[in-house]
Amino acid sequence: MLIRDAVPADLPAITAIYAHHVLHGTGTFEEVPPTEAEMGARMADTQTRGWAWLVAEGQELPGEAPGLIGYAYFNQFRMRSAYRYSAENSVYVRDDVRGMGVGKALVAALLERADQAGFRQMFAVIGDSDNVGSIGLHLSLGFQRAGVLRSAGVKFGRWLDVVFMQRSIGAGDRDVPG
Repeated sequence: MLIRDAVPADLPAITAIYAHHVLHGTGTFEEVPPTEAEMGARMADTQTRGWAWLVAEGQELPGEAPGLIGYAYFNQFRMRSAYRYSAENSVYVRDDVRGMGVGKALVAALLERADQAGFRQMFAVIGDSDNVGSIGLHLSLGFQRAGVLRSAGVKFGRWLDVVFMQRSIGAGDRDVPG
């Protein structure tokens, strides 16, 4: 698989991947899929700030799914200035390649890019405490559970938790950046 920066031509595939998760999953609490224009605005906002929005492309080789198979990005955790060294990641993969390492490769690449951008902490805010795929992916990359918000949202007629996970990047909190 090839991981690269997303470009506007990727928006139809990105929008389709996310729409599937909105309509069928609990990893996101959105209930109405955003339009391609909205996804483009989100991507542009992230990239304009110098933060990564990456895509994974499957190669046209035997046993590999061709085309765009996932995407991931990070933003500053919250926009208040004190959070300027803390990032939050988001990752979504095409349904037919879940569990094949696409998400892990994307988040690993995000960690590198966040380190290069000067971030010291990466958070994952995971919808649904039953989301064992995302929780396991983050655990495999050194994230630790930081807390759970019980019954934080309602989707598909049931209450859903939010799981917070955290991992230090680079020097982490061993010093305070200048």
